[in-house]
Amino acid sequence: MTSWHAPLDSRAAHSSNLKPMTPQDPTIELVELADGTLTHVRWWRPARPRGAVLYFHGIQSHGGWYEESGRRLAAAGFAVLMPDRRGSGLNAPPKGHFSSLDQCLEDNLHLLNVLKSDVGATDAHLLGVSWGGKQAVQLAQDAPESVKTVTLVGPGLFPRIDLTMMEKFRVGISMMNDRERLHDIPLNDAAYFTENPERIDFVNRDSLKLLQVSAAFLLTSRRLDKHIRTFHQAAFRSPMHLMLAGRDRIIDNERTKAWFRSLPSPDRRVTEYPEGGHTLEFERHADPFFEDMVNWIVERA
Repeated sequence: MTSWHAPLDSRAAHSSNLKPMTPQDPTIELVELADGTLTHVRWWRPARPRGAVLYFHGIQSHGGWYEESGRRLAAAGFAVLMPDRRGSGLNAPPKGHFSSLDQCLEDNLHLLNVLKSDVGATDAHLLGVSWGGKQAVQLAQDAPESVKTVTLVGPGLFPRIDLTMMEKFRVGISMMNDRERLHDIPLNDAAYFTENPERIDFVNRDSLKLLQVSAAFLLTSRRLDKHIRTFHQAAFRSPMHLMLAGRDRIIDNERTKAWFRSLPSPDRRVTEYPEGGHTLEFERHADPFFEDMVNWIVERA
């Protein structure tokens, strides 16, 4: 496993494997999930894609936070499907809600199949940011033959921030009598995501961000953690890339790196940005992050 450090704002120029195409904005469409629910997705469809990327966003965010990543991947020739998670972003109520772990798993597998069918591919690259890292790990475990690589950006596998004991007690009560009851996400401060004032303002003004999730969603999140704990036993052996921000206030980087080192995939890379905040996309000088993310996938396309 190669491990190296790359400051976001001061790195020497390096050769790029990218063959830039014309940047493009996404089309926003509706995709029908397996149970008939419609979910909004952002699509980037280059004329002759070299591969496919399924991109999962975080717990509070939605695809609108990560459109620059989609543009960069599309410019490198990849078809990108970036769904707003059920109950998030542009999607209809109930907001912040999964009814069960099975529903979450079914959604993720269905979206992977939609992407493969649209592109005519047998597999796809997965990219998960923050809470979306849980979805990427689960999908790689459940469908290893359909996943070419996994990129985890500040993945929410081992968070520093959690509900208080009293909040957990209230969630437990909700699970018994009102599974859709909403509870605050303990990240309702934009400074957790970035120190960039422009992006702090963006997050504060974002009317689509989630501030609460249901008790059933929180239980689903806990159950997804079981996939993380057993992932080293899974059949997945394809390449993996872990991208971490040194100034991350949300993620426990050391625990995350220890978990990553335990994995059996022979092709693993850790890329760290010592001065970066949790949402690396939001950094003032994010080009090195985008280049590292895209180049690594290009090399394995």
